[in-house]
Amino acid sequence: MQNIPSVDLRDFLSDDPVRKQKFVNEIGKAYEEIGFVALKGHFLDDQLVENLYKEVQNFFQLPLEVKEKYEIPGIGGQRGYVSFGKEHAKGRKEGDLKEFWHFGQYVEGDDTLLEAYPKNVTVNELANFNPVGEQTYKMLEKTGVYVLRALAIYLDLGEFYFDPYLKNGNSILRPIHYPPITGEPKAAVRAAAHGDINLITLLMGAQGKGLQVQNHQGQWIDAIAQDDELVINVGDMLSRHSNNRLKSTIHQVVNPPRELWGTSRYSIPFFMHPISSMPLNCLPNCIDEQNPKLYEDITAGEFLHQRLVELGLIKE
Repeated sequence: MQNIPSVDLRDFLSDDPVRKQKFVNEIGKAYEEIGFVALKGHFLDDQLVENLYKEVQNFFQLPLEVKEKYEIPGIGGQRGYVSFGKEHAKGRKEGDLKEFWHFGQYVEGDDTLLEAYPKNVTVNELANFNPVGEQTYKMLEKTGVYVLRALAIYLDLGEFYFDPYLKNGNSILRPIHYPPITGEPKAAVRAAAHGDINLITLLMGAQGKGLQVQNHQGQWIDAIAQDDELVINVGDMLSRHSNNRLKSTIHQVVNPPRELWGTSRYSIPFFMHPISSMPLNCLPNCIDEQNPKLYEDITAGEFLHQRLVELGLIKE
């Protein structure tokens, strides 16, 4: 397999039960085998994508002292700006060669979560940055809900199993800027090999080489999507919940060839998290004699805290 399988969400959304089941089977098989798909038929239109990239580039081109105004202490980088080299992969000391921004949940109808989540940060210099970020967040969240409905069917849970855990979930939209590389990196890459924390990740900006996924033979495969596709992968929470039936695949963003060091790369993942109280206990129907229970019981909130400590974003 030289690339990742491609699926079309319009099959799942159709009124044809055969097409709908085809999508369920395709995405379920892909997540059992490699943990990544390229998805067509999502809810982002071309104009929104164009507007988002324009706003993201405008933000990262602001002077550093302006961006640093939006780096909020004490929240583990969960909202606003995170400066270059702050985050590292689990088990590594070298900071990744990136800076990024976080948009978080727009809570509706839950005052407890409204108080619990950090507030979104408004960039005063760019009038359209926050509205475009919010619109993108909501369209990616909507896409993710349908992907998880398909996976719930695949896991024999009932189509709407995940829905109550996703409403007002602790999801994050992260525009990332990988700046031009100005000198030989000692040990750092743009994003070191890692698995994602969350249920699923929906990624914009995997059109060029850079993102690689590791197959079960340990080989690195370029994950290159078409212009109209999102790359969507399983995160550690969903892998854990399914007792590793659905695979959270190790992936990385490698440095470009030397002749492209002078170029920036932008990538925009949406990390889909449930509400913190969701139990990630291994599902009973994913446990049998051949597949004994692999993980202790834990909630999504407890698991997230553990991983943020490991990533160096918060102190214990």
